[in-house]
Amino acid sequence: MPISAENRKRYPADWPEISIRIRRDRAKWVCEAPGCGAKDGHPHPKTGSIVVLTVAHLDHQPENSSDENLRALCQRCHLNHDRPHHQLRRRANRGAPDLLETLPDAEA
Repeated sequence: MPISAENRKRYPADWPEISIRIRRDRAKWVCEAPGCGAKDGHPHPKTGSIVVLTVAHLDHQPENSSDENLRALCQRCHLNHDRPHHQLRRRANRGAPDLLETLPDAEA
């Protein structure tokens, strides 16, 4: 996922190298979410869109870039992983209910 400008400084200077190592060496260019199996550059098995493998911070803290806190995920799985975190942030920032909370969750 793209790094927002306000969070860019929270990532380590060697983030590009860390990200490629996780995706290439550990995940072998395949989504690490259980049961997904989406392969970078290929059509997603459920959506058909071309997969771009990303690296997610499991605790949502870019400062914590230990291997145990990182997982190579396709865009779909990364968005599903981040959804609860983003909903809480939006609610806190807006002080109002999030309209996305009324939508049914995507299939895992």
